[in-house]
Amino acid sequence: MKLLQDRILSDGKYLGNGILKVDSFMNHQIDPILMKAVGEEFARLFEEVKPSKILTAESSGIAPALATGMSLKLPIVFARKNKPVTMAGADFRETATSHTKGGEVDLVVSSEYLKPEDRVLILDDFLATANTIAALVRLVKTSGATLAGVGAVIEKSFEGGRQVLSGVEVPIHSLAIIDRFDGDKIVFGGE
Repeated sequence: MKLLQDRILSDGKYLGNGILKVDSFMNHQIDPILMKAVGEEFARLFEEVKPSKILTAESSGIAPALATGMSLKLPIVFARKNKPVTMAGADFRETATSHTKGGEVDLVVSSEYLKPEDRVLILDDFLATANTIAALVRLVKTSGATLAGVGAVIEKSFEGGRQVLSGVEVPIHSLAIIDRFDGDKIVFGGE
């Protein structure tokens, strides 16, 4: 997606150690026009798998998931990092290692919002090591729902996440794929 690649090149910052800072338009501050375009592109890519729900992780996946949900007219469920007191009853839990958080994070979803009849599209901001996405895949499986597809706004292909997901037999799409960082230069590849 050229619009996204251009924005990464103009406003993204490589911080070293594989970390790309995109908080000026996607994580801390959100560009709604860009997210609308991201949502429309994900909707185009995943419409044919007929998802009934979108699942993401708190908090960076919420903006692209919401934009996609608006395009597809689907509800969004986000896996919370902490179980709130308002989440009564059964829940589904998984743990993922977070590169940017520097440790383990819990992902919790109420059983009210993932049902066996759901066809779930997983969306996240990054596909790097795939730890978070793999945990979301496990949540879908535990719930009895059907996984319909996986999408990431930005993929860092050199971190091997797509290989981690090689056993996941659904469409996997990334809107911008970074093959490597060459010094502070971002080098894009293709899907």
